[in-house]
Amino acid sequence: MSKEILENVSLRMGRRSFLKMAAIGASFGATASFASSDAIRKATPEEVKDPFPGSKRVKTICSICSAGCGIVAEVHNGVWVRQDVAQDHPISEGSHCCKGIDQIDLVKSTQRVKFPMKKVDGKWQKISWDQAVNEISEKMLKLRAENGPDVAMFLGSAKFNLQQSYYFSKFAAMWGTNNIDHVARI
Repeated sequence: MSKEILENVSLRMGRRSFLKMAAIGASFGATASFASSDAIRKATPEEVKDPFPGSKRVKTICSICSAGCGIVAEVHNGVWVRQDVAQDHPISEGSHCCKGIDQIDLVKSTQRVKFPMKKVDGKWQKISWDQAVNEISEKMLKLRAENGPDVAMFLGSAKFNLQQSYYFSKFAAMWGTNNIDHVARI
């Protein structure tokens, strides 16, 4: 390095950078200790070939959008463990989009919300579907009464089929607005 560059380089390290480097060093040390012990072993050729013995392969479709691409889901003890593209599927013809490839991670995500939640006093609480629908509809009707129907924007889903899109646009028209768009444009 030239002398000018060295003069401009600060040798100070901020607290955040120090903590990041410390975390990286600690994780490297932890994984290195596993690698040098008997805690991890090489997979046998049988395990490489069939990591989930006794699992069954189920042909299904991707539910990310309404195209209906083919998936071959591998199910082991009732749990979806991995997936492959359906090579003989007439829609996808053996391929997937990036969302379809990642669908198994969406389904198995620990962050996936499985029931309505409401924040009360700074904490999330589970509520009933009836309560969620009633509270949301009351707020929407109040907003429309105060600000007019164009206060809302209706965003369609890639999962809609033709009939669902029709009913969705009819709902927006009944609401009194033409503010309709599709989620794929965002």
